[in-house]
Amino acid sequence: MNPGTSTSTPEPTERELQILSVLWEQGECTVRQVHESLRDELGIVQNTVQAFLRTMTEKRLVAYRKEGRTFYYSACVEPKGTKRRMLGTVLQRAFDGALDQLIESAIELRKPTPEELERLRRLVDDLERRGDA
Repeated sequence: MNPGTSTSTPEPTERELQILSVLWEQGECTVRQVHESLRDELGIVQNTVQAFLRTMTEKRLVAYRKEGRTFYYSACVEPKGTKRRMLGTVLQRAFDGALDQLIESAIELRKPTPEELERLRRLVDDLERRGDA
């Protein structure tokens, strides 16, 4: 199966990814804590965060534990794997698997810093040394 088309875990929407980012960064959070982390940036209300977390629980992106009347949410998916699956989907759907086109488009969106260019050179060199390129 293509890495971008995994059916075991659904890809998060943009808003779900923002919520997951809070949980990845802060660990287990209440609805209020997630809301407080996102409200200034997104102008989102607490009830909306709660609705998203319910949906994300059904999708198995997050899990919760209940302590009294308080629900504590945590991510069920890892950041690296989630981002890799999402990138795989973009690579297949938007670029028909053409990695060079994805990189060209990324560079057109934002010019890489000298440090990023050096990391890319090292990555290519490492791939060539290992025989992966």
